[in-house]
Amino acid sequence: MAHEAPSLPDTEPPPRSLQSLFVLKEGDSFLVADAFGDVTGEDDGLFHNDTRLLSGFHLYLAGRRPSLLSSAVSQDNLYFTANLTNHPLPSLGDSPIPQAVVHVERKRFLWEDRVYERVRLVNYSDQPTRVPLMLRFAADFRDMFEVRGQRRLQRGQAQSAEVDGRGVELRYHGLDGRLRRMAIDFSEPPQQLDEWHAEFQVALAPRAEWRLYLEVGPARAEPCRARYRQCAARAWRSLRLRRHRGARPVASGRLFQAWLDKSRADLALLTTELPTGPYPYAGIPWFSTPFGRDAIITSLQVLWLDPSLARGVLAFLAQNQARETSAFRDAQPGKIMHETRKGEMAAANELPFAQYYGGVDTTPLFLMLAGAYARRTGDMTLVGQLWPALVAATHWLENNADASPYGLLTYARGELSGLANQGWKDSHDSVFHADGRPAEGPIALIEVQGYAYRAYRDMAELAERREETNAALHWRRRADQLRKTVEQRFWMDDLRYYALALDGAGEPCRIRGSNPGHLLYAGLPRPDRARAVTRQLLSRPLNSGWGIRTLATGTARFNPMSYHNGSVWPHDVALCAAGLARYGERDGVVRLLGNMFEAATQFGMRLPELFCGFDRAPGEAPIAYPVACLPQAWASGSAFMLLQACLGLYVDGRRGRLTIERPRLPRDIEQLTLRDLQVGVQRIDLAFRRLGDQVSVFIERQQGPREAKVDVRL
Repeated sequence: MAHEAPSLPDTEPPPRSLQSLFVLKEGDSFLVADAFGDVTGEDDGLFHNDTRLLSGFHLYLAGRRPSLLSSAVSQDNLYFTANLTNHPLPSLGDSPIPQAVVHVERKRFLWEDRVYERVRLVNYSDQPTRVPLMLRFAADFRDMFEVRGQRRLQRGQAQSAEVDGRGVELRYHGLDGRLRRMAIDFSEPPQQLDEWHAEFQVALAPRAEWRLYLEVGPARAEPCRARYRQCAARAWRSLRLRRHRGARPVASGRLFQAWLDKSRADLALLTTELPTGPYPYAGIPWFSTPFGRDAIITSLQVLWLDPSLARGVLAFLAQNQARETSAFRDAQPGKIMHETRKGEMAAANELPFAQYYGGVDTTPLFLMLAGAYARRTGDMTLVGQLWPALVAATHWLENNADASPYGLLTYARGELSGLANQGWKDSHDSVFHADGRPAEGPIALIEVQGYAYRAYRDMAELAERREETNAALHWRRRADQLRKTVEQRFWMDDLRYYALALDGAGEPCRIRGSNPGHLLYAGLPRPDRARAVTRQLLSRPLNSGWGIRTLATGTARFNPMSYHNGSVWPHDVALCAAGLARYGERDGVVRLLGNMFEAATQFGMRLPELFCGFDRAPGEAPIAYPVACLPQAWASGSAFMLLQACLGLYVDGRRGRLTIERPRLPRDIEQLTLRDLQVGVQRIDLAFRRLGDQVSVFIERQQGPREAKVDVRL
C-alpha cells in the first residue's frame, strides 16, 4: 500500500537558472542538483539513458532545510560537496541546541551509473545533541523530452515499491515495454523508511561525528565506507586518464590557465568511452547523448592537441551511418547521424530521435573531420577502414546537391515530427528574409555550402593519397563548381556580405549573421570578400564586445535573449575566429579570444552553451541565457580553437612538420608552452614568448626517432 509523502513546513525554492546548479557526469548518467545538493524535480535530477530516475531528493534537519555555508564541484569535476549547518534544534534537556553548531557535509560522486554520497555530521558544541535527519526522495521516470516540456497523451505505469530495512526500490513500466528501476540504499537502517522518505535520529556527543553512506542507482546495493572509497578511486583514475589525453597548454597567466584547465576538465567530464572510442556528449542537461554535429566540431576544436577524440567520433559516426531511407528519421543512405536517444519516447517511436538524421551539415562536417584528422596525424590506416563510409557520405552530398537546381546542399524535413531547420541554428524561426518572412524550403544555408566545399576538397586529397586519381579529379571539380555558385548566388555586393541562405525559390535571405564566418573557416571566399566579411564580423552590429552575435543588431527578428537570433555562442565565435585566422587576421582573433576569456571569468571559468547578445557595458557581466547547457562540449572546446587561431599553429602529421604563421599571444600572457605536442612520430615541448612587439618560438624538447621540421613564419 502506498504511503503519502510527509508534509514539511519549508516551501520549495524559487525556479533557478542552470547556471546556479551543480553537475556530475559519468558514462550515460548525470546528476544535476542545487547548492544544497537537493533535487527539486524542476529541470534537475539523476538521469540515465535520457530517463530521469531521481526526481526529488532533499535533506532536512528537524523538519527544516539546513543553512547553506558553501557548495562546489571540485576542479577535476569528480566530487560535489555541500557544507551546511543547523538552525536551532529541539533540546534534549532544558535549552535548545543553538544555531550553527552542527556541521553537515554532503560529498558525492558518480561512478558506473550510480550516485555515491557520504553525509557527515559533526557536533561542534560542548553538549550532546540529537539531530533528527530526514531524506525525502522520489522517482518520476520521466523521459528527457518530458522534462523539457513535451506533453504526452499517455504514460506507462508506476509499479509498487519494494521496501526493506536498508533501502527502497521504485519501479516504472514504460510504453516501450521496459521496466525501469531506481533504488536508494543506506549504510545503516533508518528509524523510519518508506517509498517517500528515510528518517534517522542521530545522537551526537560533544565534538563527535556521524557518517551515513548512501547510493542511488538502477539496482540495489550495499553502501559502506570501503565501497565509497574504492569506487571514488576508480572514478578519479578514469577522469584523470581522460583529462591527460593529448598536449597541454601552460600559460603564464594564472586566471587564463584556470580557464584552460577548467575547459579541459569539462571535456573530460563530457567524454564517454564507447566501444568505438572516446566520444564527447554534447552538453548537460538537455544534450547528454551522442550528437553528430557537436561531436565533430568539438573534435575539430581540439584536434591539434588531441587527435584521439576525432578518431573515436569518426568511428562511431561511420558505424551509425544511415543505410536506408526513412522520412520519419530524415534518413537517406550515406547520411551521418544528427542525434541518438535511449529514452522511452524515442524507443516507443513517439519521437524520431532514437537515431535521427535531420542535420544537413553533419555529413559534410564528418568528411571535413576525416580530412583534417588525416592531415593532422598522417593516419591513412583509419581512413582506409572508413573509406566505404566516407564515399557513401560523399555520394549523399552529391545526390542531395544534384536535386537542387543550383547544385547546392539543401534541406527540408521529412515529417512534421522532425526539425524544421537543420543547420546548427535549428530553431524554427532562425532562417528568414530581411522583412521577417520565414524562408520556405528546400533551404540552402551559406555555411553548409562551405562545409560541402571543404568536404569535396578533403575527399579529393584523400583519394589522391589512395591513388584514386579519377575520383580525386571528380571531387575537385565539384568543389570548384560549388565555389563559383556560392560566390555568384550568395554574395550581396551592396551589403559586402554573404546572404544567410537561399530559399526554395532561389531568393537570398539578405540577413547579416555569423554564418559566413564558418565559410571563412572552410576557405571558400576569395580574399577581397573574406576581408569584407572579416570587417563586419568584428564591427559593433555583430560583435557585442563579449563575442560575435549570431545576428547583427537591427536585423528583423533580432533578439539578444533568443536562442539563435542575436545571442553569443562560444563555438560559433571560435569557428569565426579560425576563419579569420585562415585569411591572415590576427589582431581580431586576439580580441575575440580576450572577449571569450573575460566572459568565462564571469561564468566561473566555464563558458556556457550560449549567453545573451546584449552590448557589453563597462563594469557589467555578460547576461546569462537561463536554460543554456553548462557544461557544453563545443563551448569548452572553443578555448582551444581560439588559442590555435592566435598561435597560427598547424600540424602536418604525414610529413612530420609543424608550421607556425605570425603567432600572437593572448593579451597579458607573456609566455605559453605546449607540452607533449605530437608531430608525426615526435613529441615536442614548444614555448611561445613575447619579446617586444613580436612573439618568438622555441623548441624546448623533442623526443622520438625522427626530428620534426618546424617552420616559423613571423
